[in-house]
Amino acid sequence: MSDLEVFWGSGSQPAWAVLLTLELKQIPYVSRLLSFSAGEHKTPEFLKLNPRHQVPVIRDRDFVLNESLAIIAYLDKKSPEPALFGRSAEQTGNIWRTILEFQNHVLPSLREQVVRPIYNGKVEEKRQSIEEHMLQVHKELALYEATLSRQPWLAGSSVSAADLVIFPFCMSVMRAATRPAAETLKLGMLPLDKTYPQIAAWVTRVEALPGYDKTYPPHWR
Repeated sequence: MSDLEVFWGSGSQPAWAVLLTLELKQIPYVSRLLSFSAGEHKTPEFLKLNPRHQVPVIRDRDFVLNESLAIIAYLDKKSPEPALFGRSAEQTGNIWRTILEFQNHVLPSLREQVVRPIYNGKVEEKRQSIEEHMLQVHKELALYEATLSRQPWLAGSSVSAADLVIFPFCMSVMRAATRPAAETLKLGMLPLDKTYPQIAAWVTRVEALPGYDKTYPPHWR
């Protein structure tokens, strides 16, 4: 049995990125799926691992680490192939730039102002805000579309941490767009192969990565 344990929750985008990393690198691990509805991420046992009661968390023998980007970097150092943060200074800089631009310019609008209100049943009271923030998201998606028209992956010619970090959030907004509550919203996302064909092709490439099916959120099936 592997010494590496992964504590995660179904639907957590950061946890999904870590699972994608583990499967891509073919690192053996013990899955510790926590139930959010049962409050398993708030138990005294889990709070000893992460007092912020957030997933993902890994425990590798005596070493415990939270924060998905830190975990991905740790796994990349432990198992260098495939190299997820590049092989040259230029590649590393480009990968980190792509990740940080996403976190700073896309994620706040995408997660807090679009996806969560839809999931939390607040479409009617936040309709204008959702649609306005979605316009900002579309500006960023257009940049991804242009990038992916020139290269197969977000930060270059090979899959990187940037793809694994950003992909789960793209999947989340697409899933939100299919919710009945979102039917009357002007999200402009679907069908993806018509609105953003290059991004749709990129999604297909990620879905073809080794072990992808194992990482798919169970409660989304």
